[in-house]
Formats: sequence, structure tokens, C-alpha cells
Amino acid sequence: MNDQGKLIVITGPSGVGKGTIVKFLLTNNPQIFVSISATTRSPRHGEVDGVNYYFLSRQKFQQMIEDGELLEWAEYAGNYYGTPKKPVIEGIQPGKTILLEIEVLGARQIQKNFPSATRILILPPSFDELETRLRGRGNDNQEAIVKRLAKAKEEIDVKDEFDYQIVNDHLQKAVNQVETIIFS
Repeated sequence: MNDQGKLIVITGPSGVGKGTIVKFLLTNNPQIFVSISATTRSPRHGEVDGVNYYFLSRQKFQQMIEDGELLEWAEYAGNYYGTPKKPVIEGIQPGKTILLEIEVLGARQIQKNFPSATRILILPPSFDELETRLRGRGNDNQEAIVKRLAKAKEEIDVKDEFDYQIVNDHLQKAVNQVETIIFS
């Protein structure tokens, strides 16, 4: 794998603010390119196939796993999520900074499959705040929220495996910290 560019992984529990931080990073830094993940979950209101995610059938996703077409993948809250390998490799080869916003299990796979990647874990200010954020999104039913909170506890417990840990207690501060890591 040619590693002329940088692969930056942003991860953290569901509801921690990864997506919001990434939106700010991309707005402020047009030289950063985001990798689009694939998923088997249904699109949320306003999400567009090929822009927010590649929305795939379970069968298509499983075929990509078998064919080795994913840099990482995980099953999370009953759905598959993964990063198609080809666009990431093609982006990094000419020296671009490629950003992956992925779940913790996928980020752990990246360590094995692409050890030069910089892995940044976003953490909530507290577990109670994370629960408030998840409930406030209004995207999930009670059962899904309970699953996401249980998963979040497991993810927070492995925080020391990551290169950097940033507590998202103030959005602009968190964005600035991530920018410092990317550009240092």
C-alpha cells in the first residue's frame, strides 16, 4: 500500500458528535477528503446514497466482505458498516488527506490493516451527556438507544488503544484539537 497521503480515522460512540466535528473539518479544510462508508441500514431522513453512505443490501455487503473489497467492516446495532478499500487507496496515493468517520470496531481493524493511520477517538463529556444526546436526536427507538449505550460503554473502555482521545465538551475546541492533530 502506497502511503504518501494521510489516513485519519475519527471514531467514537454513537451520539458523541463525530459527524458534526467532521462537517466542521470539511468546511474549514477543503484539502481534506472524506471517505464514504457503506452500510446496510436504511437511509435516515435527508440522507443520499453515494453522498452520506453507500446504502447496500446485506447480500451485496457480504459479497464485498468475501471479495476483500473493504478496508474495515463491522456489524453495529444490527447493520453492517464498512469502508470500501479502492477509493481510500486511490485518494492516498497522490498524497491526499483522507478522513474516515467510522465506528470503533472498524477503527480497531484499521490499526491492523493500515497501521500508519492516525486514529482519533471522540469521547463524550460524561456518559449521562451521551445518553441525553442520543435521546435528543430522535433517530432511534428505546431498544436501539439501550443497545447504543451498552455499545458506547464497551467502546469507551478501549480508549487507550487510540492515538488520540478528544472529549467533545465544546464543539469548536474539539474541532481545533482534531485540526491540530491532522496538520501537525
